[in-house]
Amino acid sequence: MSVFNRSDDSGIARGERAVLAVPERIGSASLRSVDARMEEAAGLAMAIGIEVVERKAFRIRQVRPASLFGKGQAEELAGIAEAADAKLLIVDASLTPVQQKTLEDLTKCKVIDRTGLILEIFGERAATAEGRLQVELAHLDYQAGRLVRSWTHLERQRGGFGFLGGPGETQIEADRRMIRDRMARIRKELDQVKRTRGLHRGRRQKAPWPVIALVGYTNAGKSTLFNRMTQASVMAEDLLFATLDPTMRQVRIPGFDKAILSDTVGFVSDLPTELVAAFRATLEEVASADLILHVRDVSHPDTDAQKADVEQVLGVLGLNEEDSPPRLEVWNKIDALSRLDRSEIEGESDRRDDVVAVSALTGEGVDVLRDEISRLLHSGAQTHIVRIPVADGGRLAWLHARGEIVDQQVVEDDTVVTVKLSPENWARFQRL
Repeated sequence: MSVFNRSDDSGIARGERAVLAVPERIGSASLRSVDARMEEAAGLAMAIGIEVVERKAFRIRQVRPASLFGKGQAEELAGIAEAADAKLLIVDASLTPVQQKTLEDLTKCKVIDRTGLILEIFGERAATAEGRLQVELAHLDYQAGRLVRSWTHLERQRGGFGFLGGPGETQIEADRRMIRDRMARIRKELDQVKRTRGLHRGRRQKAPWPVIALVGYTNAGKSTLFNRMTQASVMAEDLLFATLDPTMRQVRIPGFDKAILSDTVGFVSDLPTELVAAFRATLEEVASADLILHVRDVSHPDTDAQKADVEQVLGVLGLNEEDSPPRLEVWNKIDALSRLDRSEIEGESDRRDDVVAVSALTGEGVDVLRDEISRLLHSGAQTHIVRIPVADGGRLAWLHARGEIVDQQVVEDDTVVTVKLSPENWARFQRL
């Protein structure tokens, strides 16, 4: 699925040569350096096989509504692209349709902005029917405002066919109407998916197994940690957005017969609002988890900025509230740190009870992480004395799986159990 629909090209091809332009607003406060932004944007391009042959940062005093860059800067980009034999210009910013069209005219290149680039990656990676629907919805939302640059036959008018449009309806009006209709159909399908997912969540909450959700910046090592803890083989590569579709597997946690670990899509700075909205149903899995593990790549120079980006998206999902699931930071990739940096990181994690330092690649610290997960899942636990009929083995098994059994005795026809349960699990047990 490509964000380019023009009749004179067929979208982005793997191996296509591109020039990367990174605009830097003078006076803007940013947690990221220009070099870091450039490296990440190049990584996004590489994720779909684009070859970035030249990179250039431009300082912008004032954003030009028509082209973002100044005319001289646009001409410089055209010269760089021509010299490098590149036909694609990637701009690490969100462009308006007018800016995109103007830059194409000035540089004689196809132009794709950061939003379009991320949509291209998601379009290529979505594997499930739900994922493809979510990406298509985000793509159509993005494309709807760009029809002015996506078609070469806008001056044509079509005759009326009743159900296709009235007399004199222009092609762009018809195309926009088709996009709106398709978006409405996708939203209906996704609403059904959301209801189905909600039913599955309800069944899981009644089941005696806690759910642990992994979140984090893209390429932070979530899937590697997921594989390490579950012995699974989810795709885990040094590639941005290697995981799109949520995956759940059983995981061994001390004190629990079974727990479920969920791997989710990675976040990124300036994640397109279209994608946040489209993947909301998927990300709501995080909100219903018993524990959230925020996996961070502490070897990355922008780890603090990446944390802020993840927190921002979680805030959009309402997960920064007091009643949201407890959260544990997993400081990953300690194997990639220098000896001094690693000593500092491990020292700080030892002093804090909301952080665990690990290497998902080598397995260092993962057993400590399991113990910490167990502690948090049992945190706030209160002791309850419960009488269960001897014949009711199901509820007894539920208590053994979710709680810490302090004492168990058979009194007449009942099993009297003294058990420690978290408030959430006590409420769930009462609903059984």
